[in-house]
Amino acid sequence: MEWFVRAFIKASLAWLAAGVTLGVAMALVPQWIIVRPAHMHMNLLGFVAMMIFGVAYHLIPRFTGHELHSRRLAAIHWWLANVGLALLALGFLLVPVLGFRPIALLGVGGTLAALGAYCFAYNLWRTIDGRAELRAAERAAMERMQSERAGRLPMMSSRGTAG
Repeated sequence: MEWFVRAFIKASLAWLAAGVTLGVAMALVPQWIIVRPAHMHMNLLGFVAMMIFGVAYHLIPRFTGHELHSRRLAAIHWWLANVGLALLALGFLLVPVLGFRPIALLGVGGTLAALGAYCFAYNLWRTIDGRAELRAAERAAMERMQSERAGRLPMMSSRGTAG
């Protein structure tokens, strides 16, 4: 298993623990309901999305038979996603205390997290397509198979009978 796959899955579990802990705190101290956006982002972007990222980076190359387009881009994605989410969650936690002064944290965190998601989409899109030279080889092999198959089949007349 690639290191970034393991890192995404472990980050997912860490974000789950943080999100659940904040959820319990909100249940115990009802005034903390104001930090619900942080709780939601920790669980959805942190747990759900990070788990999907890790599992997809592991499975998609195996399902397609193509090598991952860029391991470096996957590593950049991990950093963007986690730093972005940490800043975003911190911003959501500070807004009730400091008003809208931490709005820059929300903007930077959201932008970094979004850039990470774009890296993921691009990387997997290119992985699904495979390398250009492999696509050309696959296309040539399919054309050879079809021409060989066509050579073995009897020709059909316009009436649908072999002739």
